[in-house]
Amino acid sequence: LAAGGRRYNNFHTTAMCSPTRASLLTGRNHHAVGMGMIADMCTGYPGYAGQVSTQAATLAEILRPAGYSTFAIGKWHLTRARDMTAAGPFEQWPLGRGFERYYGFLYSLVDQWHPELVADNHFIPTPDTPGYHLSEDLVDRTIDMIRDQQAGAPDKPFFAYLAFGACHSPHQAPRPYIDKYKGRFDAGWEVAREQWHARQIALGIIPPETQLSPFNTDIQPWASMSADEQRLCARHQEVFAGFLDHTDAQIGRLMAWLGERGMMDNTMIVLMSDNGASSEGKQFGDINLRRYIQMLEEPFEQKLAAIDELGSDKHWNNYPAGWAHAGNTPLKWFKMQTHGGGVRDPLIVHWPARIRQGGLVSGQFCHCADIAPTILEACGLEAPAVLNGIAQLPMDGTSFAYSFDTPDAAEQKHVQYFELMGNRGIWAYGWKAVTRHFEGADFENDRWELYHLATDFSESQ
Repeated sequence: LAAGGRRYNNFHTTAMCSPTRASLLTGRNHHAVGMGMIADMCTGYPGYAGQVSTQAATLAEILRPAGYSTFAIGKWHLTRARDMTAAGPFEQWPLGRGFERYYGFLYSLVDQWHPELVADNHFIPTPDTPGYHLSEDLVDRTIDMIRDQQAGAPDKPFFAYLAFGACHSPHQAPRPYIDKYKGRFDAGWEVAREQWHARQIALGIIPPETQLSPFNTDIQPWASMSADEQRLCARHQEVFAGFLDHTDAQIGRLMAWLGERGMMDNTMIVLMSDNGASSEGKQFGDINLRRYIQMLEEPFEQKLAAIDELGSDKHWNNYPAGWAHAGNTPLKWFKMQTHGGGVRDPLIVHWPARIRQGGLVSGQFCHCADIAPTILEACGLEAPAVLNGIAQLPMDGTSFAYSFDTPDAAEQKHVQYFELMGNRGIWAYGWKAVTRHFEGADFENDRWELYHLATDFSESQ
């Protein structure tokens, strides 16, 4: 997809899953549609309803009346916890927000081996299949939905929203994918950051003058760790790499299926992440993510004893923060923060019928709220002013379809704000002001930083 499509190295999200998904599907900023935080933590205050406002139509609600089949597969996480029951209410489930078919999970995270699944508006048992893995299942179901649609209405276009549980924790993957990376990360996260930074420059993904952000002093230096600590931490990254590799293979399988049927040329594919790498695994990672959620400690000895089972169905493991720091190379900080490590994410758009220069990198600033306007422009549609009798909020996003023909075209978006959990930022005309906020601290005492992203890609100067 990268070789045949367009890579965007200045793409931004909200720094967390539910807010990014709400913004992605509606073309509005996350607070405007009621998703200022994850859906589980709705407060009832404006901007924090825990569900997407009906004044903000989803892409499915716009495309379906325009003649598109609409499918959602995988992670949803846009429904309040109290509404995720077998009895509903279903208005904020995928079928209530414009999708004709749904297969996936409603929650923020999922066990890849034994997921809690929903089909349309029904909870269903996990398939009892030897070697079952959710990512494989999601691609199988995506193919099934498209095949059904093409069999009955081959001339009808479709919109498929495929949201993997990967690579969110727990990190779980087939053992051969994990073992493929045995020993690859034994040198540690500082070395990985330097190697990945150099490779990003060599591939043209970041400007050649980009500085590697300073090593985070909250992360323990690799050389100061014991042999057992290093061994455990290296294995966590092997598991994550295998998880990512396995996910890539499933995406490739879907692309191959489309290609065999001559559907790749005029299918617009948007591949993205919803936030930066997560530091929630702290120093040595977790073997049971539920303990982290419940704020319980795990003895190191218990972590080490599980080393050979990481990635299996025996554990809900998550990697250490040091690997998240490396994963965000060359940027600072992490998921949930409004510095680059939280909000700058990969984006690839593949559409051979329109993007004829494959393999190039575009540097225009774009945001997850810009995806919906871009898709609508590509489809020749406009966002409705009224839907189902409800006046609609204006879209906050700006289409970046102009960049498809001209990869170095001047930016047409000029301002974008960021806020999550008190962390704030604003980008305007190439400059970014950003601050971290600490719970309980006075907002007036937050320290603001100013960067010119056009000359300081990694927010390091």
